Amino acid sequence: MTDTDELLHEVDEAGIARITLNRPQARNALTFAMYERLHGLAEAIDADPAVRAVVIQGAGGRAFAAGTDIAQFRAFSTPEDALGYERFMDRVLGALERCAKPTIAAIAGACTGGGAAIAATCDLRIATRDARFGFPIARTLGNCLSVANLRRLSALVGAARVKEMIFTARLVEAEEARAIGLVSEVVEDAAALAERATALAHLVAGHAPLTLAATKEGLRRVRDEAPSEAGDDLILSCYTSADFREGMEAFLGKRPPRWTGR
Repeated sequence: MTDTDELLHEVDEAGIARITLNRPQARNALTFAMYERLHGLAEAIDADPAVRAVVIQGAGGRAFAAGTDIAQFRAFSTPEDALGYERFMDRVLGALERCAKPTIAAIAGACTGGGAAIAATCDLRIATRDARFGFPIARTLGNCLSVANLRRLSALVGAARVKEMIFTARLVEAEEARAIGLVSEVVEDAAALAERATALAHLVAGHAPLTLAATKEGLRRVRDEAPSEAGDDLILSCYTSADFREGMEAFLGKRPPRWTGR
């Protein structure tokens, strides 16, 4: 499977773009190449007047995306690797946010880590009843979210809820996600999700594009006050720690991590 095969893109005659995260054998965990392609697609879609709305989905029905492919973190050896990764992620997620076209995350199954971050950047989120959301990093990798990602999540569900989710490392089930505003709709299954995502995309595609774009950009400006670099010390405290290395090796070795706080 090539990098292109791992992230599929099509635009139908109505101007609805569909981006499919296509690594079902790995629950659609994203490689760095997939993130890079997602960034390029976001910019291309933004510049394409024929596109009126975007649906992002995962292949296979078991997961929207289970985060970043953890094996790629093994190459991290310097503080610059950690900061570079978070800058890279913010560039990808920022491109999705700045895309003037309305974006819809169609979420089935697991939506965790980087997958949940992608969903959080979308304008609308709908989910199946078996969807689960979260950032279980406190019990898996021992890394942290960037200030930019904490800001995105806090804008959706509030700082207290973000703390609770990360501190407990639990996954939020679909009905709770709807109750707290993490998703706007819950549907029965993958077939209903595909149908509703298409209907919703057609609905927003028929509305005034400048109104939608201005609302999207205005809300982004309201939210973004502190520079992303304000959290560099926090990123380095986690990504350069022995705990992060332990968490990564434990995850890949399918064993519980042994935290030391160092």
